[in-house]
Amino acid sequence: MTRTPDPRELSARSADGSRLHIEVYGSEGAPAIVLIHGWTCSTLFWAAQIDALSADHRVIVYDQRGHGRSPAVGRGGYTTDALADDLEAVLGATLAPGEKAVLAGHSMGGMTLMAASSRPAFREHAAAALLCSTGSSKLVAESRVVPMRPGRLRTRLTRLILGARAPLGPVTPVSKRILRYGTMGPGTAPDRVAACARIVHACPRAVRVAWSHVLGELDLDAGVGELRVPTAVVAGTADRLTPPVLARRLAERLPDCVGITELTGMGHMTPVEAPEAVTAVIRGLADDHLTTGRAADNVTEESAV
Repeated sequence: MTRTPDPRELSARSADGSRLHIEVYGSEGAPAIVLIHGWTCSTLFWAAQIDALSADHRVIVYDQRGHGRSPAVGRGGYTTDALADDLEAVLGATLAPGEKAVLAGHSMGGMTLMAASSRPAFREHAAAALLCSTGSSKLVAESRVVPMRPGRLRTRLTRLILGARAPLGPVTPVSKRILRYGTMGPGTAPDRVAACARIVHACPRAVRVAWSHVLGELDLDAGVGELRVPTAVVAGTADRLTPPVLARRLAERLPDCVGITELTGMGHMTPVEAPEAVTAVIRGLADDHLTTGRAADNVTEESAV
């Protein structure tokens, strides 16, 4: 996983004062894409998409609170409302008034979009959205991390595993095998497994546990109905954390679903496992729903004639 060099680094303050680390790639004035990472990840997770899209787009990424270079917060600061507050702060810090962007969220990043869907900043700036490897509710009950039949026992064991307080420790061959089993498809290339392991293991234990409790009780079904922009859905068929059934429910409930892409054999980390496919969906949304600066200038000139 490589990274386009020399981002413009910014910071924003969320509603509760929490500081958020932001990176901006690409040319000023280019059509904007905002990428929102998931639980235990960071801006590094989007390296492939940044490389591919920043040549002709302005790509905005940020570390969710407690992840990467965004500091951890106090008890009570980990909520879906906080996710929405943080996204609003990032949009306000990086986009001009009324400027539209494609907003793409993976896992908890997709949940961020659902949580923010009725917020003024979302309505002002969202041209289209991608919900990638995510769900709006019943995550623990539907998870297939524990290889058992669905039921109370599987749900209880899954909750214990996802909320485990044990440190992840250093990246080792054993830890990479565990990570691949839980979050990636069986055929994922070793370098991509290693890259994800380095990112996930860098997440502070207290932050990982705090967000696990939020995800365990997640109910953003109402937010799905408020996502009134063209929205694409992506899922991996081998995703154990957010199985395809959750993606299909999203597609059925979205007011303006523009398609669901199921990536055969891919697990939960689809932007890393299948970077070209995920990038293509994001680029398609940008091509269909963003106006380039040049096109906007032409419209202005024609209107003035």
